[in-house]
Amino acid sequence: MSAKPIIALDADGVLLDYGLAYASVWERAFGRRPLERDKDAYSPLDRWAVEFLEGERLAALRACMNEQFWSSLPPLKLAVEACHRLHDAGYELVCVSALAHQFEGARLRNLRDTGFPIERVIATGRSAEQRSPKADAIEQLAPLAFVDDFLPYFRGIAPSVHRALICRGLNGTPNVGPELDEIHSSHGDLWKFSEWMLDPSRTLRSGAA
Repeated sequence: MSAKPIIALDADGVLLDYGLAYASVWERAFGRRPLERDKDAYSPLDRWAVEFLEGERLAALRACMNEQFWSSLPPLKLAVEACHRLHDAGYELVCVSALAHQFEGARLRNLRDTGFPIERVIATGRSAEQRSPKADAIEQLAPLAFVDDFLPYFRGIAPSVHRALICRGLNGTPNVGPELDEIHSSHGDLWKFSEWMLDPSRTLRSGAA
């Protein structure tokens, strides 16, 4: 176990701009970059003027989401700076991502290449179960806090872990409903979380929200 207190961080939507990268991978797959229709959309399917895919076109897009793609997502604004603030304050940062296990190394290279002070990535894959696919990894890490931008990924997280929700892309957000009552703190982005986390007057909550 780490001698430093751990903060577990999601990648897409917290550290990295998957929504922006989606336009680039669409361009690689189909030869044209889609127009942006709603910069405040949660999902890239709503942010960009793209159609719903199935069959061969869906397979073509997924084929472009390869090792190179997962190694090259751009960081979100001020996310690198936020991580350095937390790291310099004495926290160990671990990325816990619902990404296929085969791309764990690509994700770590992506974070290192873009300047994040993160030396460990745990790729959990996705699950059709109600419980978060990240719950087991969070249980093993026993972090002080877990930061994610997708409300369902807090299901099954131990009550002892502070649950911090990044509230981005308010149009079409899945972050609604009674489960919000189980969130301990909400923040507009990772920079704002870091400001809150390093504020000596803040109260880090755990247990019942």
